[in-house]
Amino acid sequence: MPELIFEKSRPGAGSFTMATGGQDFGGLAPRCPSTLLREKAPALPELPEGEVVRHYVGLSTLNHHVDKDFYPLGSCTMKYNPKINDALALLPGFTALHPEQPEAEAQGALRLLVELGEGLCEVSGMDAVTLQPVAGAHGELTALFMIRAYHEARGHARRKVVIPDSAHGTNPASITMAGYEVVQVKSAPDGCMDLEALKAVLDEDTAAFMITNPNTVGIFERHIVEIIQLVHEAGALCYMDGANLNALLGIVRPGDLGFDIMHINLHKTFSVPHGGGGPGAGPLVVKERMAPYLPGPLPVRKGDAFGWQDAHPQSIGQVHAYFGNFGALVRAHAYLRRLGAQGLRRVAENAIINANYVRAALQDIYRLGFAGTPLHEVVFSAANQKKLGFKASHIAKRLLDFGMHAPTTYFPLIVPEALMVEPTETENRATLDRFIAAMRQIHQECVEGNPLLESAPNLTPVRKLDDVRAVKQPRLRWRPEAAGDASHTA
Repeated sequence: MPELIFEKSRPGAGSFTMATGGQDFGGLAPRCPSTLLREKAPALPELPEGEVVRHYVGLSTLNHHVDKDFYPLGSCTMKYNPKINDALALLPGFTALHPEQPEAEAQGALRLLVELGEGLCEVSGMDAVTLQPVAGAHGELTALFMIRAYHEARGHARRKVVIPDSAHGTNPASITMAGYEVVQVKSAPDGCMDLEALKAVLDEDTAAFMITNPNTVGIFERHIVEIIQLVHEAGALCYMDGANLNALLGIVRPGDLGFDIMHINLHKTFSVPHGGGGPGAGPLVVKERMAPYLPGPLPVRKGDAFGWQDAHPQSIGQVHAYFGNFGALVRAHAYLRRLGAQGLRRVAENAIINANYVRAALQDIYRLGFAGTPLHEVVFSAANQKKLGFKASHIAKRLLDFGMHAPTTYFPLIVPEALMVEPTETENRATLDRFIAAMRQIHQECVEGNPLLESAPNLTPVRKLDDVRAVKQPRLRWRPEAAGDASHTA
């Protein structure tokens, strides 16, 4: 593991001093109460500026990211982010704007927001949009607040939201935060919804049904039109988690299927940077009957100009301090404009081809989670390898030694020893072949009982951790007395 900056520190090696010479800088010297003053200087590391720069540049090369190598994180669409989108987001005309800038001085930014919203509605088959939510889960929660407002306006708030047992973990969390009761429905053996189980739970207290499509095992719900019809007959609304929209672009529009409301992860589907805590973007697109409840204000066309429209009286109110993560929205708009309708369809087609290429190449040694043909991602099970004494976690950690990120493990929960692989459309065949070769070699190591599997990862800056202790006793702060204590590693 590389040295911490504290460990590199040498007394007196610092290159910066504040020479006050007794001056108070025109009366601006800090005036702190004596009770708040330190008794001694903080124990900060002491290094010349050049070494500080080299230290942080070195750290920046250690973390794995989509620009470094393959990142097949299932259900998260970790695709390459075109650098031209970053350059456009950094244009001075955008970065120098203030959120309170008068409409007349922000016409370019307002036009971008309006056109992006129109594009998202066209792609999704919806009628209206809010760009305020700043993550997928934020979009979910916003949608659930709107669903509550919709039912309350009809005199019955209802109390239940139905989800499949393969749902993303954010779904039940958002439902609970919105004050609803979670009702879970089991999946059928083919990985799709069990229609009879769904019928059994739908009643006059059902507020909504939430589903990802393709679902979280990567399979398109073949009964989706019938499912939506059943939900609507119960007086409930249909919400689509847009996490897997990457598989549908230009092929299927959720609004045309009958969905009432959906969030779109711009940081998944539309190549906005993803991970590291954000900033993300989770715009919400809705059918006309849900439009009055959208957060406001909304960017709109005003003749030949652009401006803001106050929220409808039935709006749930703002869900973000301003109008969304603007830099993320610029990147998504650039992606949409660059690809166009045909380009977006190629995104979905190539994502589907890549996932099924990996499926066909590995299904003889890694058991499939479900027999159906997946779309943009494939779920394997390491059940065969577990019989040899190695789990999905061993395989995932060993893959790191090949310079690639691990796939999602142990999700969805309905697949034992799950390995969820999403190659995305931006990976070429050579990269996929390298991944396939690594996965086949790891399987052979399982057969041979190779000790490298137990110690993996072996070639990363940080070696294998004690996962249990790391969770229960996280050590997030360096202390001189703890230096050299390697007890958090295995």
